[in-house]
Amino acid sequence: MPPTDTTPPAATDEVPAEAVTPLMRGIAVLRRLTEADGTLSPSELERATGLARSTVDRVTATLARMGYVRLDGRDAVLTPRVMELGNAYLAALRLPGLLGGHADALADALDESVSLAVPDRDGIRFLHQATRRRAMSLSFRIGDLLPAERTAPGSLFAAGWSEAEWARWRERRAADPEHRGFPAVPPLDAGRAAADSDGDRDGEGFEERARQARAQGWALDDQLIEPGLVALAVPVRAPDGSVACAASVVSHTSRHGAASLRDTLLPRLRETVAAMERELVQAQEAPREAEVPSPAPLAAWTAASKQELGREFIESLARGLTVLTAFGAGRAELTLSAAAEATGLARATARRALITLEHLGYVASEGRAFRLTPRVLALGYPPLSRTTLPQIAAPHLATLAARVHDSASLAVLTGDDIQYTARVATTRVMSVNITTGTRLPAYATALGRVMLAGLPPAERHARLARTELRPLTPHTVTGSAELTALLDRIADQGHALVEEELEEGLRSLAVPVHNGAGEVVAAVNVAMHTVRRSSEECLTDVLPELRAAAAGIEADLHIAGRFTRIPTA
Repeated sequence: MPPTDTTPPAATDEVPAEAVTPLMRGIAVLRRLTEADGTLSPSELERATGLARSTVDRVTATLARMGYVRLDGRDAVLTPRVMELGNAYLAALRLPGLLGGHADALADALDESVSLAVPDRDGIRFLHQATRRRAMSLSFRIGDLLPAERTAPGSLFAAGWSEAEWARWRERRAADPEHRGFPAVPPLDAGRAAADSDGDRDGEGFEERARQARAQGWALDDQLIEPGLVALAVPVRAPDGSVACAASVVSHTSRHGAASLRDTLLPRLRETVAAMERELVQAQEAPREAEVPSPAPLAAWTAASKQELGREFIESLARGLTVLTAFGAGRAELTLSAAAEATGLARATARRALITLEHLGYVASEGRAFRLTPRVLALGYPPLSRTTLPQIAAPHLATLAARVHDSASLAVLTGDDIQYTARVATTRVMSVNITTGTRLPAYATALGRVMLAGLPPAERHARLARTELRPLTPHTVTGSAELTALLDRIADQGHALVEEELEEGLRSLAVPVHNGAGEVVAAVNVAMHTVRRSSEECLTDVLPELRAAAAGIEADLHIAGRFTRIPTA
């Protein structure tokens, strides 16, 4: 198998003797799945990685056991759980948490997309996106890698390159003049790439743009990525004067030309960058951040999984990936001993994993300390960074419906109604027929009541005060005092059971879905005809399954939403 099938292009060809081959193979599978937007069949993975089919099957079985992929029919599908790898890097870096709010505020003020990017060897990688939703909008995602020479942040980072770094860039450009190794950007036209030694669309020359960026302290991308897209970037400096990241404003030529973008928005961008730099100074001067407890040691879990699954579980792959999650908030750098202690692995095992990860470019070392690199974001983050709550919920709803043999749904509050955003129906002669997008009055549904019960008391009271409580069936609760008392009980017990209040013969049981802050953002239900089960059977047989599904959705939502905004619809 060629080395390029298991290592990213920037990694050295010589594999260390102590490298863990199964870990390299597992990472190759994660990278290929990421590049394919999260889904590949085993045969496609076999072709993409050069691995034997039996190896692909064992790798995907191991990743499925870890919760990083879902084996959906014949396909392997990335799951939100894999984002914990990228979250470890972002938490250790701290920049999204410290600077993301400033970027979001600037995007709102300018009504333009704003990005934060960091250097990744001779490319740039996005770590925060505040995107405007338009017909022509920015499609880049957190974790996407772009060639430095086609971006404004790239010119800023290249301004500080050494001659060795420029030599590495030239070597990469010669090997890939059309940028086909960067799937996040459209490849350059072969003729234009061949005619231009720098591969720039405008022929100006990347090295000259880097010199200008160093002299003026800002950089422009005038349609280098694709026609119509323009960007302006300014470096965000750490307290020691080094460039921590680049903040950029991205627009379309229908709104701004390159000169207009510079003349109109550069002062505002610089103001925001100054605020970001003050934030970094304050963070440095603040009391040392308390170390967040690392994940529970997983050595015992991997051993138990190996015993249960046997040959199908690759223990060295699972252990190697857990080393990445040992990093995080308060753990930006770890020694070998600290990494071993955090994971519960033997020092020798942790050392081999770190050697492998450093060879592949996911870990860097300085002295005795190791830290994660931006390349960790290449392991699943881009295709999942724009996932939605309905997408997160879908597999959990499918499992729930299969276990209880009744329809399962996800809904959110929209005004005074609930709106169904995801649904898995069962095939029965008599079944509940509701489609995604359907809106129903919240006060008369189990889904609506658990969401109303989760609101702050003042907001709940205001909603009920403006709602006309109409009797939809003879059983509908329409008294304001009675409904208020009912919502209080639902808030205490954590579920709602509604019988024939929306429609005669229909029984529904629902539980809330909470985000990472503990707020109720949606609800999940199981709906059935009253002849299917008694109320008591719903509580004893269905409620535990319903709670388990909601807990699974919440777990995925908390991981996926840690550094990204998850749309609820």
